[in-house]
Amino acid sequence: MADRPDTVFRTEGLTKVYDTGGAKVHALAGVDLELYAGELSVLLGPSGSGKSTLLNILGGLDHATGGRVWFRDLELTRLGDRALTRYRRNHVGFIFQFYNLVPSLSARENVQLVTDVAPNPMDAAEALERVGLKHRLDHFPAEMSGGEQQRVAIARAIAKRPEVLLCDEPTGALDSKTGVQVLEVLREINDEFGTSTVVITHNAGIRAMAHRVVRFADGRIASVEVNDTRVAPHEISW
Repeated sequence: MADRPDTVFRTEGLTKVYDTGGAKVHALAGVDLELYAGELSVLLGPSGSGKSTLLNILGGLDHATGGRVWFRDLELTRLGDRALTRYRRNHVGFIFQFYNLVPSLSARENVQLVTDVAPNPMDAAEALERVGLKHRLDHFPAEMSGGEQQRVAIARAIAKRPEVLLCDEPTGALDSKTGVQVLEVLREINDEFGTSTVVITHNAGIRAMAHRVVRFADGRIASVEVNDTRVAPHEISW
C-alpha cells in the first residue's frame, strides 16, 4: 500500500524482540506511527523504552521482528541486507551521541568518507561551512571541542543530501551552551533543506523546538503531540 504523499515513515504493528541468553526482551511491542516529510520530530522516553530501536529500524540498521515499516512507498521490512545498505547510502544521514569521527583524518577528510560514495553529494568544504566550521577544514578531531566534533558529524551526515536525518542523543555528550549550538544547526538544516529530521533525546525541553513529539514507554507509543508554535533552540530550558 502506498504512503500518503506527505508521509516519510510509517510503521504498522512494529515489534522487536531480543533474545539475551534465554530471556526475551521486547524492545518494541506493537508500534503504529507516522512521521511526515519536512518535519522535525522528537522522540522522548526513558532508557529502554524503544526509541533507539525504532530509529535503528527506520534507518535500516536493524531488522524488525514483526510488523511492517515503509519509507515513503518502499517497504523496508521486505528488504535484504544489500538493499538496506543501498537505502541507507542514498536516503539517510545518521548522527549519534558519540561522534564516530576517524581520529587520523581531518574534518574535511571525515566528511569525504561520505561524499566519495554518495550519488549526489555536496562538496565537503561546503558542508563544513554550513555548520560553521569553514575555519576548521584541516583540523583533526583531537584539535576540536566536543561541539565542533559533533558539527563535523552533522556535516558528514548532510553532505550526501539525505532525505532524512536520524539523530540519536546528538546533544547527550555536550554541555548546555554547546548543545544549543548543535540544535541550532539541526533546525537550520530542517528549515533550509526541508530534511525530515528525527531526534532522540532524554532532554524533555528539546520537545519545544519540534513539529511533532512522540513519547515512548515500555516499547509502545504513549502519546503523540503536535506543537502549534515552536521555540528557537536558545529559548529551550536545559
